[in-house]
Amino acid sequence: MIRALTSAQMREADRRAIAAGTPGEVLMERAGARVAEFIERTFAPLNAQRAVIVCGKGNNGGDGLVVARLLEGRVAALQVVRVTDAPAPLDRDATLVIDALFGTGFHGDLSTTDGRAADLIRAMNQDFPKAKIVAVDIPSAMQVRADYTVTFAALKAEMLLSPHAANAGGIIVADIGIPDEHLPADLFLSEAQDFAALFQPRGRDTHKGDFGHVLVVGGAAGKTGAAAMTGLAAARIGAGLVTVACAEASRLAPELMWNPLDSIELERKTVLAIGPGLGLQHDLVARLLKDLTVPTLIDADGLNSIAGADFRGRGVATILTPHPGEMARLTGTKATDRLAAAHAFAQERNVCLVLKGYRTLIALPDGRAWINPTGSPALAKGGSGDILTGLIAGLVAQHPQYIDLAVRAAVWLHGRAGELAAAELTEFCVLATDLLAYLPQAIRETAPLPSRPRNGSPSSPVTEPRP
Repeated sequence: MIRALTSAQMREADRRAIAAGTPGEVLMERAGARVAEFIERTFAPLNAQRAVIVCGKGNNGGDGLVVARLLEGRVAALQVVRVTDAPAPLDRDATLVIDALFGTGFHGDLSTTDGRAADLIRAMNQDFPKAKIVAVDIPSAMQVRADYTVTFAALKAEMLLSPHAANAGGIIVADIGIPDEHLPADLFLSEAQDFAALFQPRGRDTHKGDFGHVLVVGGAAGKTGAAAMTGLAAARIGAGLVTVACAEASRLAPELMWNPLDSIELERKTVLAIGPGLGLQHDLVARLLKDLTVPTLIDADGLNSIAGADFRGRGVATILTPHPGEMARLTGTKATDRLAAAHAFAQERNVCLVLKGYRTLIALPDGRAWINPTGSPALAKGGSGDILTGLIAGLVAQHPQYIDLAVRAAVWLHGRAGELAAAELTEFCVLATDLLAYLPQAIRETAPLPSRPRNGSPSSPVTEPRP
């Protein structure tokens, strides 16, 4: 798993390493050396490079000074620019700019800093037309548009969650000797290969009852499309059976079964998804949630129906999927720190929280959380969330013993399908149901599936893929 740290966690890891006997100067020397080594590997020959190194006042600037010392005499020209220096002409013919202005110690808004720092950030972005930019640990204030970032010990959450995350460019994680025991293990980045175990070939003797029965409750009059999309997505991802309880059945795919909303049948259902197009139904939602024992996903109007209530879940078996507005209604306040809010809510309410948005967060009640890296502006369209609800419900139905993994996989696949759809259809033309056409390709990226015999012909026992 790829670990990520917040800036505060990284500062604490530095402090613990220093307290355990590694001097801060040694960590700084190692950090500068790792950046210099990356530059040597990537921009050879060094004697063809003209380098400008921009250094701040703190440890990040100290790292930059180490880089300067290691490059001195090895590059064609070297200019070190300190934020404390008086303004002077810059080498605009530089081919390499190293951003060591602000590191993880930077807080707040760039507008609150002195004008000199802001001028240097503007200069790095605009005044070096021939240069590649390498950021040290993190792009300064996430405003410098780096081609590469050499970060230390682990990924930094800010580089993943910031609206300016693309400014990090290619990210290289370098080891500077901070022991694992000093690094928190509560935040990770989802990767395609995490989900390979969920998509192994099915056994030849399986049947629909082996893959769960999803019940979707939603689709009040005039909103049946939402529930229909959720049900279709659950079936497409592989649930064995799907029933949709909604106002009327005319918009349901023929593969889906139907219950009227006023006579919902819970017997033999293995996953419950409540909310898509439901409308505010406080009593119905409360009745359905009472004494439930199967995994339950609450979305959309299901969330609005429990907002303000003293709701507690059943651990990872209770999955909530709010967008930021729904999250604000659940908590009574708008989150200024999405990650902190997701961590706190999942633990306090004992739920698996999927906080949707740019880089969706999946937070578990045990304190762990994952950042999802996939997604596209193409997903900013009505119905996209209903598809995600169905994908989660369908995967949980198949893998109830691995709920947290199934949830993370569904979020990853949803975002990746959006990327694939946008690449072909443009970000403007993707409809929510289009995502399902790109789902197979996204699944293959997590676990390339062995080919099956063609036309139903028997295969040799020697070559038959094993489940």
